[in-house]
Amino acid sequence: MRIIETLNAPLPAGHYSQATEWNGLIFVAGQLPIKPNREKVLGTIEEQTLQTLENVKAIVEAAGSDLDQVLKVTVYIADISLWDQVNKVYTEFFGSHKPARAIVPVKDLHYGFLIEIEAIAAKK
Repeated sequence: MRIIETLNAPLPAGHYSQATEWNGLIFVAGQLPIKPNREKVLGTIEEQTLQTLENVKAIVEAAGSDLDQVLKVTVYIADISLWDQVNKVYTEFFGSHKPARAIVPVKDLHYGFLIEIEAIAAKK
């Protein structure tokens, strides 16, 4: 197993890795809308979604892969009524690539954020 770490995404604040790679798969830990410098993005759901996806992308790239190799995405959302806005940003971000996806409505997320995203990607 290889631990993935990049300064292009926020470093973990707890006892976990940004991602781990094992047997050609990259497991990206849940990412929140936090900039690499630890600044929290507390704006609109669109802004939070974009920052969270940028963090996933930076980690996948640090592992030597890219967004086209993302196999599965899990989106945790604090208010399911925001889903249309999240899906619009997500669609623009991934373009024609359509990884498998699950949407999980949750009561609360850390720091009061509206979204958290984790992913599994294949090594390029």
